[in-house]
Amino acid sequence: MKILVTGATGYIGKRLIPLLVQDGHHVICVVRDILRADKLYVEDPHIDFIEGDFLNPETLTNIPKDIDIAYYLIHSMSNSSKDFEELEANCAENFKAAIKETDVKQVIYLSGITNDDKLSKHLRSRKHVEGILESDAYATTIFKAGIIVGSGSSSFEIIRDLVEKLPFMIAPKWLETRTQPLAVRDVLSYLSRAAGDERLYNKSYDIFGPEVLSYKQMLLEFAEVRELKRYILTVPVMTPKLSSYWLYFVTSTSYKLASSLVDSMGVQIIGNPSNISELLNVKPLSYKEAVSLAFEKIEQNSIISSWKDSMVSSGRLKDSFHKYVNVPTFGCFKDYKERPITDPEETIRKIWAIGGHNGWYYGTRLWRLRGYMDKIVGGIGLRRGRTSPTELHVGDSLDFWRVIFADKEKQKLLLYAEMKLPGEAWLEFKIEDNLLKQTATFRPRGLAGRLYWYSVLPFHGFIFRGMINKIAT
Repeated sequence: MKILVTGATGYIGKRLIPLLVQDGHHVICVVRDILRADKLYVEDPHIDFIEGDFLNPETLTNIPKDIDIAYYLIHSMSNSSKDFEELEANCAENFKAAIKETDVKQVIYLSGITNDDKLSKHLRSRKHVEGILESDAYATTIFKAGIIVGSGSSSFEIIRDLVEKLPFMIAPKWLETRTQPLAVRDVLSYLSRAAGDERLYNKSYDIFGPEVLSYKQMLLEFAEVRELKRYILTVPVMTPKLSSYWLYFVTSTSYKLASSLVDSMGVQIIGNPSNISELLNVKPLSYKEAVSLAFEKIEQNSIISSWKDSMVSSGRLKDSFHKYVNVPTFGCFKDYKERPITDPEETIRKIWAIGGHNGWYYGTRLWRLRGYMDKIVGGIGLRRGRTSPTELHVGDSLDFWRVIFADKEKQKLLLYAEMKLPGEAWLEFKIEDNLLKQTATFRPRGLAGRLYWYSVLPFHGFIFRGMINKIAT
């Protein structure tokens, strides 16, 4: 069958695509920016990429007519927009209008469990989208999940940060809220096995793990898997804003995402039982099993997708990557350095391994200080790290940078700064004629931008010089 996948570069979409191909389907991936299409997928004859923005219906005319099934995996955890719910609704309406022009028979949507009387605005939005997607032109299959546990998921990484950084926690009272965590591989099993199954047409199912746990229990069981002793005291005095700051400063999440999570974590997420697991032959893993399997993926350096690589992890990049690939020259400050190299392959290996746990090769304490300063003013700091220790792809987060261009054959890596700045910044590494060329570009915004550049210029001198020397050696 020919299957359309929206949200193809997202946490779930990126993992679902290879499973669909493995099942013999031809997959059409809709992405907002074709630069984010994974090279491995592009080279697969069973996967095609098309560019389209579901907030802009004019870009959706190239969706093929002969679609059999469509997955709607578009949603956000951002609080950045006051009209968030309206934007999600518009996105779903545009998708529905575009997909009705095709031969699609089934639309599969991953939503959230919405059985509590009091819902967060994000769960309200998910529920509203369910209604929008219903149509007489095709059948809908809706899966409603709670907390998803897997390597790279936002909930997993936040719990990991809390457990591994804090032996003792004074935590908000919402840690007593109950939920039913579900392993990401089980989510993918439900989604992939539902394709073309007429028994599921026009049906909605809650999908959840076998245990009902509070967030506090999840933290403590996570600690048991990691063989760590942890103690948690919950207090009733933490306001939602204070709770958001607590998550923001301790974990790798952004403040916007922390606010969204706090808003959602006050809602009990308990699913209604059904026969969906029997129908699709899925036996959900326990929470501890899900955590253990996630760490197996981490240890094998085989994390397919991470929430940190989504645009919501920063929010600074709002346009197509094409806009940032051509580094400006007019009105910009530049720090350019070059060094001769004797082993281009080894140099590329070092460049592709930069950042995260490997650090920036020189002035590590100053890089960390810059990260702390950024975090204090509401930026992302260095906490995101990197998804893979050895590979980089367009769209990946890299500490407080975003990968804009990465091509080992062309021997070029281009990063765009996502820290708080009075302007815009790029960092480029390029090899030409056995020369390593390193260029830092800053386009200031007003007087503040120019003052910023001159204030950090003395540090740039030896930090960038030390960095290129280490990479070229």
